[in-house]
Amino acid sequence: MAGVAGGPYSGTSSLALVARVSAFTFGLVYGKMKYSYLKSKAAAQRTISTSHH
Repeated sequence: MAGVAGGPYSGTSSLALVARVSAFTFGLVYGKMKYSYLKSKAAAQRTISTSHH
């Protein structure tokens, strides 16, 4: 039955691996974008608050 290397669940496990890797990659990219956005927003807030005082 399980003549394929990886056993009968090889398709499922590789699919799960791809899903996990893509989710991890998406998380990294999203986190980096969010961080840079918040960083620039905080810098803008700082310049606005310092220019008013």
